[in-house]
Amino acid sequence: MGSSPLAADIHASVPLIAPSLLACDFGQLAREVQRLGEAGAQVLHLDVMDGHFVPNISFGIPIVEAIRRATDLALDVHLMISEPDRYVEAFRKAGADMLTFHIEVEPEPADLLRKVRRLGAAAGLSLNPSTPTDALRPYLTECDLVLVMSVMPGFGGQKFQPVALDKLRRLREAAGPDLLLSIDGGVDADTIVACAGAGADVFVMGTAFFRRQDYRQHLEALTHLARSGKNGRV
Repeated sequence: MGSSPLAADIHASVPLIAPSLLACDFGQLAREVQRLGEAGAQVLHLDVMDGHFVPNISFGIPIVEAIRRATDLALDVHLMISEPDRYVEAFRKAGADMLTFHIEVEPEPADLLRKVRRLGAAAGLSLNPSTPTDALRPYLTECDLVLVMSVMPGFGGQKFQPVALDKLRRLREAAGPDLLLSIDGGVDADTIVACAGAGADVFVMGTAFFRRQDYRQHLEALTHLARSGKNGRV
């Protein structure tokens, strides 16, 4: 479990905040990426939406390429798309370091997870709030990362669904300490401690992160909260 060197490096640095660029100022994309690096971010989260699996369209391969040119930070590309197998190689070539797709569109994902690893990326599997963790259990040994959605994917700014906490606990119990667990959707200063306490390592944050102007201060404060949650201190 967790064969990717990048996943091992990330594991050594958890808890980590992964700013979701979908919520940044796209008119200043290169500058936003630079500011995040200067603030101390180690992972950037990129949401790719196709308007089919989710009811929204975001960006595709050219934007990932542009972000790759602007930074050496790890790019965690979340494929909210209906046919991930058709595109993982292209997104890897564009600069993705981590590729996560959904169990809802690949109910037997072992081959695709192995393909992602052969391409040299960390392989991730995600599940929606309505999908039981049992759907993922047979494939945990093939994953470097599991991304638990605490909202229905497709739009930012949604309210956190507490069912995600139970899923984190179940996955952590099933997979042990080596699997990276990520949480996405409604994560903010009010929910991050509970997420960390339930087992999350990586905290994807969009609107709740970018609404603040001082990225470094905000990143440090959120990391402190997450560390407190992991240590059982509220």
